Amino acid sequence: MPVSPSMSALVALVSGLYPVLADSPPPGWAQDLAALGSPIEAPAGTVLFDEGSPCRGFPLVLAGEVQVARGAPQGRAIELYRVQPGEICVVSAACLFGQATLAAHGVALQPSRLLLLPAPVFMRWSDHEPFRRYVFGLFASRMTDLIALTEAVAFQRLDQRLAAALLGRGTVLQVTHQQLADELGTVREMVTRLLKRFEQAGWVALGRERVQVVDAVALRAAASQATEVQRLSR
Repeated sequence: MPVSPSMSALVALVSGLYPVLADSPPPGWAQDLAALGSPIEAPAGTVLFDEGSPCRGFPLVLAGEVQVARGAPQGRAIELYRVQPGEICVVSAACLFGQATLAAHGVALQPSRLLLLPAPVFMRWSDHEPFRRYVFGLFASRMTDLIALTEAVAFQRLDQRLAAALLGRGTVLQVTHQQLADELGTVREMVTRLLKRFEQAGWVALGRERVQVVDAVALRAAASQATEVQRLSR
C-alpha cells in the first residue's frame, strides 16, 4: 500500500520521538499508525481521560504537555507527573497491562497532539521484546519519580515544596495559584498565603497568573531544607 507524504512525515515524527520505533520497531507498526488516521488535537484544558474510567488506549504525545493527577475525596488533586513528547503515561500502561480502570486523570496543559493506540495494538507491540523493554524502562524511571513525590508529600513541609516547585522553571512563571496547589496536592488558599509570605520576604513578585522569582538563592536555601528532612527520615 502506498504511503502518503503526510503519513511518511507522521512515521518520521513518531520514530524520532520514540527511538525504539526507529531502531527495533514492532512488525507492521507503520501500517498500524496509518490505520489510526490523523492525530488527536486537544486544546489546553481538555480532559483526556478520567479517574475510574476504562482506558481507551495508549497515548503517544507528539506535541504539548499532559498533566496526570490523582484526585482526592475532598475534591483536591495532586499532580503525579507530566507527559511530554516522547514520554509515556504509566497510568495508561498500568491500566492496559492490568486490565483495570484508570487510577488518575489526564488534562492537556497546553494545546497538544497525540495518537491513541488501541489496546489490542499496544498489546501486540508489547509482545515485541525491544518495545516491551523500552516501555518498562520508562516505567521504572517514572516510578522513581513517583517514589520521590511520595517522600516529598510525607516528609517535607509545604513551604519547602513550594519553594522547590518555583525553581528551575525560569525567572517568570506563568502559573495560577490553583495550578501550583494542584501540583503540590493542597488547596489554593494555602499556596496564596505562602506566596504572599515569600513576596514579603523579597523572594518573589506576584502578578496576575504570574510569579516572578526575585531571589532564587533564598528559595533554593528554603527548598534544600527538604533534602535534609528526607535524609533524616531514612
